[in-house]
Amino acid sequence: MAVTAHYIDSQWKLQKRVLSFLHLPPPHTATEIVDTFYKALCEWGVEDKVFTISIDNASNNDRAMKPLKDSFRVKKKLFFGGRLFHVRCCAHILNLMVKDGIKSVENIINKIRDTVSFVNASEARLVRFSEVVQQLQLPTKKLVMDCPTRWNSTYPMLTVALRLREAFFSYNEREVAYVACPTEEE
Repeated sequence: MAVTAHYIDSQWKLQKRVLSFLHLPPPHTATEIVDTFYKALCEWGVEDKVFTISIDNASNNDRAMKPLKDSFRVKKKLFFGGRLFHVRCCAHILNLMVKDGIKSVENIINKIRDTVSFVNASEARLVRFSEVVQQLQLPTKKLVMDCPTRWNSTYPMLTVALRLREAFFSYNEREVAYVACPTEEE
C-alpha cells in the first residue's frame, strides 16, 4: 500500500508527499487495510488532518471506508459530514472505462498487434514491409507495438497503423504467410 499526502502549504502551493510504502500481506481484508493505513497516518502525526481519501474501486477498499469513516466521525474529525471523505480514484475509473471501450475493438487491436509481431519477427519481413511503405510513399515506416497491459500505449500503435493501412493491404498481397491483415472496414 502506498500512502500519499496532498496539501496546500503556507504559500498556497500544492504539495505532494509519499508518506509510506507499506507491505500489506494477504488477505487484503477491510480490517487489514484500515489498520495498516491508520498506522501510517499515526506515524506521520496526520491522523487528525485527513480531509478526503482517494482509493481505487476494489471491493475491500470500499468496505474499509465505512469503519475508517466511522472512526473519524467519532473523533469529530470528519469534514462536511463525511460527504467528501471517500473519493473514488478518477484514474481507476478512467482506466475501467477505456478498457471497456477497447473490448469493442479488441479483435482489430489484436490483428494490429499480430501484424507488428509478424513483420518484426524477421529481417526479411521487415525489409519487405519497408519496401512496400516506400513504394506507397507513406509518411511513417516503423510499426509501433503497444504493451497490452497499458492501454495508453495502444493509441500510438493504432495511430501508426492507420497511417500505414495501405501498406498492410499491399504487404498482404506479397506475403502469403501474413494472415492478420485487417479488413478495409477494420
